[in-house]
Amino acid sequence: MTFQGTPPGFHAEDMSRRTVALRPTLDLTPLQIECIRQMRRKKMEAPEIAATLELDLDKVERAMLAMRTPKPDRRRRSLNVTLEAAAFVDSEKRPGEAGWKAVDRLVDELLTRRRAAGGRA
Repeated sequence: MTFQGTPPGFHAEDMSRRTVALRPTLDLTPLQIECIRQMRRKKMEAPEIAATLELDLDKVERAMLAMRTPKPDRRRRSLNVTLEAAAFVDSEKRPGEAGWKAVDRLVDELLTRRRAAGGRA
């Protein structure tokens, strides 16, 4: 059996129009915002970024507010899958089994079968 999910549309990574409308304007160009975020990802602090780009510290901090920040002690995370893949996991869940447990069990079954077949594990 071959599993084929429906790929996301070309707007899949775009921000919701509603989210864009609700966000305050930053008085910065998209390029400036992207530069600020790239510098932050390189561990630069807001005052250093503001000085480098010759921008107000307040604007730099507001541009950084919407950034996703890594959580150092992650136990779980979201998995972006097609609707068909999510439906498959739901159909494979045992009564009372949490979704994350079903995914762990299915991955374990896949790895076990690969090892038994002599494939890569």
